[in-house]
This record gives sequence, C-alpha cells and structure tokens, in this order.
Amino acid sequence: MAVASIIISTVSLLLSITVTIATLWYRGRLHMLRPMLIGFLSEDGQPKLFLRAMMYAAGKRGRMIEALYLKVRRGDSTQAFNFWMYGETKPEIIGSGLMVGENGVALNHYFLPPKAAAFKFLAGEYFIEVHAKILNRSTPVVLAAVKLSLSEELATTFADPSMGILFTWMADSQCYRGEVHAPPVIGRSHSVSGAGHGRLPWA
Repeated sequence: MAVASIIISTVSLLLSITVTIATLWYRGRLHMLRPMLIGFLSEDGQPKLFLRAMMYAAGKRGRMIEALYLKVRRGDSTQAFNFWMYGETKPEIIGSGLMVGENGVALNHYFLPPKAAAFKFLAGEYFIEVHAKILNRSTPVVLAAVKLSLSEELATTFADPSMGILFTWMADSQCYRGEVHAPPVIGRSHSVSGAGHGRLPWA
C-alpha cells in the first residue's frame, strides 16, 4: 500500500509540474482566422492593401509579433507589401510590435509596398500570404493564405485613386465577393454594406 501511495503521489506531482509548465511557460502557436475583409486601396499614388482579421496564440503566455508583411502574387509577378500599420481608425499606427494572447486581438491591418515598386492592382487572380516575424524565431511563419479574383470591371475602379475595392468573405458560398466602395463623405457616415450606418473599415 505504501509503495502504491508513493507511486500515485509521484505521478500526481509530475502531472502538476507538467500542467504548470504548459500553462505558464508554453507560448503555443500563433494563428490567424480567415480575414473577413480585404481592401485594395490607393494612397498617394501607391497601392495599399487592407485586411481585418483576428489573431490568437494557443498558449497562455502568447506571442510577440515583431513584424507582419504580405506576399502578393498575380500570375508570374510577386510583390512584397512590407510596410505595416494597424489600428481601428485613422491615423494608423506604424507596426512596431504587437502582443497576441490566448484571447486574441482583432485589428485593421494596412500594408504598403516599397516606394520604388511599380505594382498596380490589375485584373486577375491574386494569391495573398500573411507572414509574421515572431520574437525569438529565426524564420517568419505564414499565418494565412487567401485567393481573390479582381475582374476587369472592378479593376477600372482604380482610374479614380479615391475609390477602393472591398472583398468580403461570404461564409455560405465560401468565397470572397468584391465591391466598389467610395471614401466617406464629410457629414455622412458609410457602412460596409453601403446602408449608411457606420464607417468604412479603412476610414
């Protein structure tokens, strides 16, 4: 009986230590839910890409993101959007680190390519990868990958640099639907649905 009690106590102690380590020290993987909104925009003559999504860490301690960036591929062309900003409304904050815990954080994220880039939003199929540089990890990780289709009709929108294209994830049909959206008019608020109740996500 004494031996059995010692064994049970030892096992219980080991389990407690394991749970404590897993709870207090394990950071867990960083995850991003599918972006519900993705915007193709323009700022000062440069293409600007917007997305809204939630990120969360699988561990109690969470993860510290040093930087986020996008890789945008259209046909044989790939462009990095490596200038990162985030925030709920303007002015956006230049991305200089973001702590993501187990409860998650949902923000608007904005990305610009290098100023020397000659990238334009043309009609075609787009493959967008969200990469994260995580503190104490030598290589970035891919948090999300999405596919979008920009039609010829929608691509003509960019003749007016004040206009944008907003892609909304349709859960029932499992695809993104693109629509033209104008910037808010002073004295009137706009909604993502266009009903006039609330602001556009990048406004």
